[in-house]
Amino acid sequence: MPVVGPEKLVKLQQQGDGIRNICILAHVDHGKTSLTDALIATNGIISPKLAGKIRYLDSRADEQLRGITMESSAISLYFSLLRRSAPEAQPEQKEYLINLIDSPGHIDFSSEVSTASRLCDGAVVLVDAVEGVCSQTVTVLRQTWTEKLRPLLVINKMDRLITEWKLSPSEAYTHLSKLLEQVNAVMGSFALGERMEDDLRWRERIDERVSAAAKVKEDQDSASEGKSRKTSVVQDDEGVVMSSAPAEYEEKDDEDIYFEPERNNVIFSSAIDGWAFTPRQFAGLYEKKLGIKRHILEKVLWGDYYLDQKTKRILSSKHLKGRHLKPMFVQLVLENIWAVYEATTGGPNNKGDQGLLEKITKSLNINIPAHIMRSRDPKALLSAVFGAWLPLSTALLVSVVEHLPSPTTAQESRMPALLEQSPGSSHIDKKISDAMVHSKQTIGEPVVAYVSKMVSIPESELPGNKRRGGTLTAEEARELGRKKRAELARAQAKANGEADVASVTGALSGAAIGEEAEVESTNGAEATNEDPEHLIGFARLLSGTLTVGDEVYVLPPKFTPARPHANPQPKKVTITALYLLMGRSLESLSSVPAGNVVGIAGLEGAILKSGTICSQLEGAPNLSSTTAISTNAPIVRVALEPAYPGDLDKMIRGLRLLEQADPAVTYEQLESGEHVILTAGELHLERCLKDLRERFAKCDIQAGEAIVPYREGIVRAEEMNAPKDPALGRGRVEVMTTSKLVTIRLRVRPLPEPVTEFLVKHTGAVKRLYSERKAQEAERSTAKVEDDTNGDQPEDIEEHDIEAGDTLEEGGQALSMEEFKQRLKEAFEEEKGEKDDWKDVVDKICSFGPRRVGPNILVDATHDAICGRFLHDNLENEAKDKDTHTSTLADTVAQAFQLATHQGPLCNEPTQGVAVFLEALTLNTSESEANQNMGRLTGEIIRTSREAIRAGFLDWSPRILLAMYSCEIQASSEVLGRVYSVITRRRGRIVEESLLEPSTNFTILALLPVAESFGFSDEIRQRTSGFAAPQLVFAGFEALDKDPFWVPRTEEEIEDLGEKADKENVAKRYVEAVRQRKGLFVRKKVVENAEKQKTLKR
Repeated sequence: MPVVGPEKLVKLQQQGDGIRNICILAHVDHGKTSLTDALIATNGIISPKLAGKIRYLDSRADEQLRGITMESSAISLYFSLLRRSAPEAQPEQKEYLINLIDSPGHIDFSSEVSTASRLCDGAVVLVDAVEGVCSQTVTVLRQTWTEKLRPLLVINKMDRLITEWKLSPSEAYTHLSKLLEQVNAVMGSFALGERMEDDLRWRERIDERVSAAAKVKEDQDSASEGKSRKTSVVQDDEGVVMSSAPAEYEEKDDEDIYFEPERNNVIFSSAIDGWAFTPRQFAGLYEKKLGIKRHILEKVLWGDYYLDQKTKRILSSKHLKGRHLKPMFVQLVLENIWAVYEATTGGPNNKGDQGLLEKITKSLNINIPAHIMRSRDPKALLSAVFGAWLPLSTALLVSVVEHLPSPTTAQESRMPALLEQSPGSSHIDKKISDAMVHSKQTIGEPVVAYVSKMVSIPESELPGNKRRGGTLTAEEARELGRKKRAELARAQAKANGEADVASVTGALSGAAIGEEAEVESTNGAEATNEDPEHLIGFARLLSGTLTVGDEVYVLPPKFTPARPHANPQPKKVTITALYLLMGRSLESLSSVPAGNVVGIAGLEGAILKSGTICSQLEGAPNLSSTTAISTNAPIVRVALEPAYPGDLDKMIRGLRLLEQADPAVTYEQLESGEHVILTAGELHLERCLKDLRERFAKCDIQAGEAIVPYREGIVRAEEMNAPKDPALGRGRVEVMTTSKLVTIRLRVRPLPEPVTEFLVKHTGAVKRLYSERKAQEAERSTAKVEDDTNGDQPEDIEEHDIEAGDTLEEGGQALSMEEFKQRLKEAFEEEKGEKDDWKDVVDKICSFGPRRVGPNILVDATHDAICGRFLHDNLENEAKDKDTHTSTLADTVAQAFQLATHQGPLCNEPTQGVAVFLEALTLNTSESEANQNMGRLTGEIIRTSREAIRAGFLDWSPRILLAMYSCEIQASSEVLGRVYSVITRRRGRIVEESLLEPSTNFTILALLPVAESFGFSDEIRQRTSGFAAPQLVFAGFEALDKDPFWVPRTEEEIEDLGEKADKENVAKRYVEAVRQRKGLFVRKKVVENAEKQKTLKR
C-alpha cells in the first residue's frame, strides 16, 4: 500500500464536503480495533498482513497486554473513490478525509465513548455475530441516539458462525435475521420513548389552548371570540390547527432509525479475516449474470425473496407454491462465503480443497500470488482470497462516504438543538450561531471549538522533539549506545543485588548534556531522565479557522452568555500549537478550518476536563454544560500516599495531571489530609495507578483499601421497637436547646418508595432548579447571594457524591418547575396507604438534602409557614410574608437538616428516602433577647435539630443501603455452575438467565454489591478458564433487608436462635466496618470465650 503523507491530509482538511468524522463504537471484544487496523492498512501505515493482529491504535503497553482498548484514539485517513456523475459519464476520482476515532468497549471507560461521540457526525456500531446485543451495545446505541449521530451497523465476526458454531448458510441467515431484529428493537425503544414524550407535550399544548379558548369565550362575545381564536391559531409556533375537536398527533417518520440491509446501512464482516460486504456489492456482481437491474437486486437480496433458477424470476414467499427454495441472501451470498472457507480451511485436515479453490478463483477472476498458493498456512490463503474479492476497507469506507454526513450537513441538523439546550441560549450571538450551524470555514468568522477531553502526551513524542530523517548521526548513535549500556548495567546490578561502580558511571554518562546528573542515593532510588507530560485538547472545530498564535477565550463550565463577565472570569489563552492526530504520533499544523478533529496545545491549566473555546466573549455558547457524558459513575474511592514522604509534592502534581487527562477521574483532598481519587471501577483504578506511577507522578505510590459509598435509610418493619415516646408517636421528637430559649418539634418519616426513586433519578433536575433559584435571589440581593455562594462551595467541591448516586438521570435536567412539581405529586399519589399524611406535601417542601439536591425532603408543617418554599416561583411575596426572627431560625434548622442527611446516625453515610417535618419552632424569650443571643442560638439550634433528626431516624427500623453493580455475564452451559457459585459466595443475586440461541451459551444478569466486587472479574475468569467475563455497571443503591441493631427479644426468637442468634448480622458487619474505617466508636468484645489457661509445669 502506498504511504499517504500528512501534506495530502492537510490539503483535504480545506474541503468541507469531503470530510467524514466517525467513531467506532461497540461492546468490549467485538472487534473495533481489529476493524480499524484494516482501514489504517489502506494508507500504508501498517502492513495488510498485520491488520487485525497489531491493534495499531492500542498504543499503551497495558492495552496490548490485556487485549482491550482503554483510551479513545484518533487517526486521519485518506480515501479516494471513482464516481460517475451520470450512468454514461466517465468516472471521476473524488478524495475524502476520514477522521476516525476508536473508542473503548469496557464499561469502566465509557466516558471515553462519550468524549469520542460528541466530536463526530457518524458512528460505526459493531455487533458480534455470536454474542449479539450486549449491555454496552445498548449503551453506545443510546449514545448515538442522544447525540443525533447517523449510525452504520457492522455485524462483525461472521467467521465464528462458520468455524465455531458450524452453522449452515440457512441457519446463519436465520440467526442474522434475529440479531438484526434485536438491534432494531433497541433503536425502536428509543424512538418510542421520545414519541411518548412528544405526545405528552402535544396533549398539554392542546389542553392549554382549549382552556384559553374557553376563557376567551367567557370574556367576549361570539364575533370577537372567532377572531381571537383565529389569531391564537395563526400565532401558534407548533402549527397545530385548533377546531372544536383536537387535531390528530402528527406521527414522525421512523423509517430512518432502523437498520436494513436493503438500504445498505448494514455491513457483514470478519475483521480478523479481512473481509466485509454490503448487499450492494453482490447486486453489482449478479446484475449482468441474472439480467436484473442493480437497484432492484439491492432491495430483494435480503428478506423473504427467492430466486427461481429456471425462469430467473424473483419470487416472494406467497408465490412459492409449496416449493422449498432458499432465500436469495443464502443462495447468492452466504453459500459463496461458506464455499471460500471450505476451499481454504475446510476438509478433513483443515487444509482446504485445492480443486474447489481453483474453481472459485477462476470464477471470480482473481489472481492469488504463487508463494501464497504454495503456502501451508490456510489463514494466509483465506485472507488473500478475500482481500482480492471482498476487502474490508472498501465496503466500510464506501458506506461511510455515501451514508454518513459531512460536517456541513451534520451541523445543520445537530447544532440548533445543541445550542437551544445550552444555558442562556437566547443571548447567543446570531453571527456565532449562524457560523456554527453552517460550519463556516472562512477566516474572520467566529471561532468556536468544543474540547471533549485533555490528552496527555510525553514531551519526547511531540513533533518538535522528534528526530527527522531515517538514519542516526554518529553522535546520536554514540549517545544511544551509552544509554543502552547504562540500562544493561543497571539491570545486571539489580539482578545481582549489588550497586557496582560501573552502573553509577553508566547512569552518569547517560544523562543529557546541560542537565544536572542525579546520582543514586543511599536509599536505592535510581536516576531517571525527565520526560514531562503535556496536555493537549482533543477538540472539534465547529466554525471559523483556528491558527497558531490566535487568542481565544476558554469558557468555564458555568458560563452563560447572559452574564459573560460574571465570576469565574473566562480565561484568555494563546494557541501555541495545533496537531493532526495520527494515532501514536502527531503532525504539526499551522491552521485548521471548521469541521475537523484537531489537537490544541496551550490549554493546559485552563480546561479541567472538557470545555468550549471561542474567539469572542459576548454571545459565546457554552457547549460543555450540554454534554451528555454518560460515564459509569465514579464509585470506587481510594486513598493514596507516596512510598517516600518526600515525594508528596510529586504525587499531588501527578494527581492534578491525572484528573485533567482522564474524564472519569475525580481527585479530592479530605479534611483528614488524605488524598483520594474516585474511579469508575477496578480496572479503571488499576490503569490510573499505573499512569500515576509511570507517567504523571513518576514515584512509588501506595494505595489503600477501596472505599465504597453506602446510604442509610429507614423503613416501617414488624420487628421495630416501641416508640421512644408513646405520647408523641413514632418518629416525633420535641427538644429544647441547652439555653432553654428555643423549642423545636420534628417528625421523621420514611418517604414512599416511588418518591425516593423519582428524586434519585431526577437529582439533576433538582440541582438545576436550585441553581435557577439562586440566580433569582442574585437579581434581588447581590450582596446576600455572594455570601451564600461562598458558603456553598463545599457542595461543588464534592459534587461527585451526587453523581455517584445519580446514574440514570436521562432527561431529568430538562424538567421545568411546573413539570417537576406535577410529576413529584404523581409519585406521592402512588402511595396507597396514609394518603392524608402526604397531602399537599409538595407545596410545603422547603429543602432537599443532602447538599440541597439529595433524595430527602424537609417539609414545613408549621402553622405560620415560617420556612421558604423551594418549589415556589414568586420569591418576592415569599420574602415579604416571612417573619425575620423565625425565618432566620428556620433557615438554621434547614442547615441542620443538610448536616443530618449528609451524615446519618448509623455510620456517617448520606441518608436516602427520609422526610423531616418541621412542626413547630417556638421562641421562649423576647425578640430583643433573641437578637442579642442570635450567634449562640444559631449553633445551639443546629446541634439540637441535628440530634433530634437522628433520634427520629432511629425510632424507625434503620437500614444500610449497599451500592450495587448490575453484572452481565455470557457463559457456556459447562461453566454455568461455577459462575453461579462465585456470584452466590459474594452475596450476589441472579436476576435473569436467558439462553442465547442457537448456541449453548447463557446470558446471566445479576446484582452484586460493590463492596464484594473487588477481584470478582479475575475470579470468574480463573474459575471458568477464561470462558466468561463480566461487565459491571453501577446500578444504584439497594437496601439490605436487615436491621443492624436487631437482636432476638421474644421468647420464640430466643428459643429458636439463641441469645446471640445463629447467623451473623450482615448489616451490622457492614456498619461496623465503615465505622471502624472512619474512626467512630465500635462496640466489640475483645474476648469472646475466655478460658483459664494451664501452664505446662502443672
